[in-house]
Amino acid sequence: MKMEKISFEGHAGHDLAARLDLPEGPPKATALFAHCFTCGKDIHAARRIAQRLTALGFAVLRFDFTGLGHSGGEFENTTFTSNVADLVAAARHLEARGLAPDLLIGHSLGGAAILKAAADIPSARAVVTLAAPFDPEHVTQNFAAADPRIDTRGVMELTLGGRPVRIGPDFLEDVAAESLDPAIRGLGRALLVMHAPRDAVVGIENATQIFTHAKHPKSFVTLDSADHLISDAGDAEYAAGVIAAWAARYVELETPAPPPGAPEGVVRVAEADPEGFLQDITSGAHHLLADEPEAYGGTDRGLSPYGLLAAALGACTSMTIRMYARRKGWPLADVRVDVTHDKVHAQDAEAGKAQKVDRFHREICLSGDLDDDQRTRLVEIADKCPVHQTLERASQVETSLA
Repeated sequence: MKMEKISFEGHAGHDLAARLDLPEGPPKATALFAHCFTCGKDIHAARRIAQRLTALGFAVLRFDFTGLGHSGGEFENTTFTSNVADLVAAARHLEARGLAPDLLIGHSLGGAAILKAAADIPSARAVVTLAAPFDPEHVTQNFAAADPRIDTRGVMELTLGGRPVRIGPDFLEDVAAESLDPAIRGLGRALLVMHAPRDAVVGIENATQIFTHAKHPKSFVTLDSADHLISDAGDAEYAAGVIAAWAARYVELETPAPPPGAPEGVVRVAEADPEGFLQDITSGAHHLLADEPEAYGGTDRGLSPYGLLAAALGACTSMTIRMYARRKGWPLADVRVDVTHDKVHAQDAEAGKAQKVDRFHREICLSGDLDDDQRTRLVEIADKCPVHQTLERASQVETSLA
């Protein structure tokens, strides 16, 4: 994943700090992400979702709203309406770069802002909300517990999420007057609502109201035990995976032609989590995960590299047997191939040497009204499997630095 640090002009003329995550190669589509109230563009959930989407070919823009993170201005002078204006400004900046957003994603109050801003972002085809309130004023219900202090100008000073925050009176008046009902009913885009039943900040009833007021196509996916910030790595990865799979249905992802010499296209492997071993693997419209077991520091959310290699051998074996039986017209009902892998000492190694070789063991199960000669022949044909032959003979791996 490549990244550009950029800035653009926000609603009040201040420079807003942004991060544009880019895929390897030309972007197939663009996503715009709006972070949660008083958070920033680099929160855990935003980073995970951006990584997963870029692996699919999306360009993803995340930015700090006015007065937050590295953006200019003062947050105490902002309102919900100004946040919506910042989102529209971000969309126009992307459009000027030839990357008009196809997908809008909003977390918490950012989700409410995305629903409101969608009408002014005509390029967007799909919208995703994460833990979003149906009523923007809902966020103010948590202020009392934060023991706010109000100065002579009516600015509220409080601590949210361990950080000091100053909220102006205009913000409180603005969210009190805001209603998302018309925006949701007139959304006119595919909508995915994601929410955790135990969200202690924005209750699950908000998701119900958003979903009920929206028109089809709409989808709801629970985030199970996730907290409001989706801070757990597993929860964030799950949300990212669901969004990526869902978005592919509603956003046209134009796959670029493979480079010369690669008739079956390019298999791209990209880190999904730099802190672990999870890998995103994409090839054309296909996607899967690779990982290491927990015992080796992974999260066990995908096959290991050797597991993928064993899967290639098993799949190729089954396909080869099926093609031969089909050509012969034999009554083969079903094929199952179990593959195990280990390393064993080479039989021709010198005494005292620790040389080992890889050993793959295949157990083939053939179902159907086959006679003994047919079964024997099909097992022989299994050795003609191209992957089998590749593993048995020497191969060359050429490496270049991109």
